[in-house]
Amino acid sequence: MTIPMWMLLGFSTWTLLLLMATVGVYRWVRILFSAVPIASFRSDQPEGEDWYWRGARAHANCVENLPVFAAIVAVISALGIDSPAVSCLSIIILVTRVCQSLVHVCHVQTNRFVAVRFTFYFVQLVCFLALMVIAAWYAASSPT
Repeated sequence: MTIPMWMLLGFSTWTLLLLMATVGVYRWVRILFSAVPIASFRSDQPEGEDWYWRGARAHANCVENLPVFAAIVAVISALGIDSPAVSCLSIIILVTRVCQSLVHVCHVQTNRFVAVRFTFYFVQLVCFLALMVIAAWYAASSPT
């Protein structure tokens, strides 16, 4: 398995861990220890602690970006691209994703923390674009 594939697996793992550690813990503790009915958690109305909502949004952010990263890794893998630059960009994507999520969940979202969180996201976007450019350049320059 290549580094980008490992990072994609890591991104998927982080997405599930984040769900379990935030939304899952919040809901199951209430269901098991507070006698809250399992059907009482509605997605169409705000309820619960602030960190719970930040956790739900951080998880949704992961879910929104996971298919993008998966598509890029699929193309890179199909093209057989395995370079240090691609590996480095893939590692940066996972590291900044984890940092972005942690800043989102662990801190009240003041302007400063939102700016930090956005910076981590922006770095991911730049890495996504760089990987797409590398893939397109490789595909265009390789003999068909």
